[in-house]
Amino acid sequence: MAKAKNLLLYITLVILGTYFLFLGLTKAQAFLGPFVTAIILSLLVFPLSGWMEKRISRSAASLINAFFLFLVSLAFLGLLSYQLESFVEKWPEIKETMKPKLEQVKQFAVKNTPLNAEDLNFNDSKSSSTVVPAVGSSGQLPEKKAASLLTTISGAIGNFLLTFIYVFFFLNYRQKFKNFLLHVFPDEKREKVNSVIIKSAKVAPQYLIGRLLLIAFLIVLYAVGLGISGVNNFILVSIVAAILSLIPYLGNIIGLAMAMAFGYLTSGEIGVLIGVIITFSVAQFLESYVLEPYVVGDRVDLHPFVVIIAVVIGNLVWGIIGMILAIPIVGILAVILLHIEALRPYGILMSKRKFSEE
Repeated sequence: MAKAKNLLLYITLVILGTYFLFLGLTKAQAFLGPFVTAIILSLLVFPLSGWMEKRISRSAASLINAFFLFLVSLAFLGLLSYQLESFVEKWPEIKETMKPKLEQVKQFAVKNTPLNAEDLNFNDSKSSSTVVPAVGSSGQLPEKKAASLLTTISGAIGNFLLTFIYVFFFLNYRQKFKNFLLHVFPDEKREKVNSVIIKSAKVAPQYLIGRLLLIAFLIVLYAVGLGISGVNNFILVSIVAAILSLIPYLGNIIGLAMAMAFGYLTSGEIGVLIGVIITFSVAQFLESYVLEPYVVGDRVDLHPFVVIIAVVIGNLVWGIIGMILAIPIVGILAVILLHIEALRPYGILMSKRKFSEE
């Protein structure tokens, strides 16, 4: 009876602890998001920074690498904004092109479903009137909404810049952080702790380098397929769609939607739609069953089921940035668990290796 009570108490404490852990992570996103992102980015450029430090000072190398990451991020944001601007410019053309298609869909629905023409008759004036009240009589947003929007934008810009400041400090003072971790543990365990730190530091760059190689392959595959299909701006669409594959699962869906927007919605041709679907189907097949196993391979030792759970939890906690960071974070966690004897079973559970055969 006492053992049952203790077990129930233990399970209750674990559930409550897990709940408050994730609640705290969610509430601390404004601080932890840029902080953890900076750690992963620092690990990514760590080999390059180490090579540069043989020729210049550590401070200069850290500054150059932080600025390099900043420029890469700006370039990606510029591509996204350009694609969004192109889509907005083409929106009137897309509406005109899709009108006959929508009419065909409505007629099919009227003939083959209980819906009638009145149910499918959407009034543009009503839909536009729902937007107008959100805007002031002078065409400007109300003061409170404008202030809220300004606060959100300034906060996002601040976190964006803060991330690269963190990157500089992590690279420049990494030895101090490492010494701190080594001195937290007893002297007899420092050698093992040092080994864990070295192996953990290799997880993020290995994963991201593998993903970058995969992105390069996807850019070529998308560009060939979308170009043949007749998609407008197919090169830019291919680059953005391939980079979005960094967001597991969701990124591929967004890339497909973007390709369809610049292909089928603009031209209205069924051939373009079929070409886009075939291109993404073939690319995803090659990515999942050919490229990923050989290009990314065993760079991150995680079971596929653990990857899915990590991505879902990352999305729930931090949204898109959580999905991007989930795999390298959990990969580092798995390395740490495998080297702590008491927690090794959890590391084995997360790993895709068959330890029973070792």
